Amino acid sequence: MTYSILILNGPNLNLLGTRQPDIYGATTLADIEQSCESEAKKLRLALDFKQSNSEGVLIDYLHQAREQHHGVIFNAGAYTHTSVALMDAISSIGLPVIELHLSNIHARESFRHKSFIAPVALGQICGFGAAGYTLAMNAMKTHLEAQS
Repeated sequence: MTYSILILNGPNLNLLGTRQPDIYGATTLADIEQSCESEAKKLRLALDFKQSNSEGVLIDYLHQAREQHHGVIFNAGAYTHTSVALMDAISSIGLPVIELHLSNIHARESFRHKSFIAPVALGQICGFGAAGYTLAMNAMKTHLEAQS
């Protein structure tokens, strides 16, 4: 079976490659998408890759995912630490969601240690840079196969 996965990216991730490369690296979001597409072929996954700087648009994408995908890999960026609305949306869609961060949020400023996403996520991957996306894809496929 081919599973469909939404890879959803939040605020400022469109600036990857130029935004704080000492923290987030030189890899662009387009580079990450290309890497994910390559991995998806190996894993026989279908991907939908979206990014928004708007919390409401991210919520809309999550709601749409319920009808279109088997799971979500979500880098909510700074909204991770502030958005009860995103947490509620994840709780409402009935899909497995993996929380993803390029940097290790637990080794950064203390306000980044709190995640509103983690309590409603299948799991969390952080600190592995762009490689975290393919790690998350493998983890999601393993989870979905186990649930079948």
